[in-house]
Amino acid sequence: MSGRSRGVLLVLCGAIFLEGVDVAMLNVALPSIRAELGLSTGVLQWVMSAYVLGYGGFMLLGGRAADLFGRRRMFLLPLAVFLVFSGLGGLAGDGWTLVLARFVTGTCAAFLMPAGLSVITTGFPAGRQRTTALLVYSGTGGGGFSVGLVVGGLLTAADWRWVFFAPVVLAALILAAGLPLIPRTEEARGTEEVRTDGTPAAGTTAGRRPRLDLPGAVTVTAAILLFVLTVERATHAPPVQTLATLAASLVLLLAFVLIEHRSPAPLVRPGIFRTRSLVRANLTGLLFTAGFFGFQFIAVLYLRELRGWSTLRTSFAMLAMGADVVLAPLLTPRLVRRFGTARVILGGLLLAAVAYAAFLPLGMDRAYAAMFPSLLLIGVAFALVHGPLTMTATDGVAEREQGLAAGLLYTSLQFGAALGLSAATAVATAVAGAATAPGDAGLLTAYRTALLVPLLTAVLAVLLSPRERRRRRRLRPLTPPKPALCGPAAPDGRGE
Repeated sequence: MSGRSRGVLLVLCGAIFLEGVDVAMLNVALPSIRAELGLSTGVLQWVMSAYVLGYGGFMLLGGRAADLFGRRRMFLLPLAVFLVFSGLGGLAGDGWTLVLARFVTGTCAAFLMPAGLSVITTGFPAGRQRTTALLVYSGTGGGGFSVGLVVGGLLTAADWRWVFFAPVVLAALILAAGLPLIPRTEEARGTEEVRTDGTPAAGTTAGRRPRLDLPGAVTVTAAILLFVLTVERATHAPPVQTLATLAASLVLLLAFVLIEHRSPAPLVRPGIFRTRSLVRANLTGLLFTAGFFGFQFIAVLYLRELRGWSTLRTSFAMLAMGADVVLAPLLTPRLVRRFGTARVILGGLLLAAVAYAAFLPLGMDRAYAAMFPSLLLIGVAFALVHGPLTMTATDGVAEREQGLAAGLLYTSLQFGAALGLSAATAVATAVAGAATAPGDAGLLTAYRTALLVPLLTAVLAVLLSPRERRRRRRLRPLTPPKPALCGPAAPDGRGE
């Protein structure tokens, strides 16, 4: 790998590290934000939800925009906007300014992340170099989240506003390095309009100005926004409201499907879902992140509310889950080269299931030494699953659709996080409300039951995980064929 390639990878890793650390730091700072600004529970919930809505809602549009308008442009411009609005969050004097800042930064991440991933899948040669780059990239993202839990606790102890100002500094450094390093070869050059089978539409050329399927973009973005909103508010909104937003989301999704089948330049080419590896990778990613985030949420509540641990102590306890930041670039590439992506993913999913099961017997006095193996195994599982899933989801996809494939994967991961959090919260709330045991005993039962959610998602992910491609092998004779004495030569150049 050349020095410039290493520089590009460092910039891209910096961006995904920024995204991970930004989310984790805010999670830790929420109680301090509520105390200083006097926010209600509803407004505080929107400070978190706004980011999820922007990130999940605009991901497909961001992925396709990278293909159409240039990956460099769709990486650097959202990074600059992210920098500005993260600073705005740090200066906020009320809750709704924070909500606006988080929505815009989430939307920027929706454009930034697919562009960064597609720079790797199109800019690094296929083989060992691209494999290493993808695994380092994905491992850095997970490590950013883990580091953010600790850094967020330290910054919040000084002043919660540093949770917003610190990403400004990091984003500025990444932007300054990215301007000279991110290649200009992906500036918009025009694209072919394609049919649903992937072939160029009649009368189109590659030199035409890029076209964005605006009706498709509007309907799918609105459908995803409403769906994420439905999932996120399912545990604390009236059932009628939940059903109404879900119905509206499904209607818009149906309209999007109809639009895409008729569009000469669809936002999401329906034929891309014929790539089985892409579909399996997206389903597996959705289930895996659902379990990961659901488990983390319940584990933090258990340590904070039942055990009475401080924010900083809890952050350090969860740091064991950051093992992926070391293992992803060092161990995972070797395992992938030896066993293939599908087997490595399957091994990681099995480790996750074992870890969730081992964490189930919670108690009021359970030692951290008994919890540590589960937390460490989850970090190892993340290292084995996340990077290889990224490779599988983009493998076999045409270069002009790499941004779309990345957008689909990140949308699945974001949906998984929202679904896992909502499902775990719903189970814990329902069991706590129906518990006959008083106080902490009832809450402990609720948390134990909620931990079944990540275990079940891990088992489902094992069943749906990607499979190794079966390649047809030509049968060759055990002994060299004798030269033909007569008759025409066979098509392969040998005698009949």
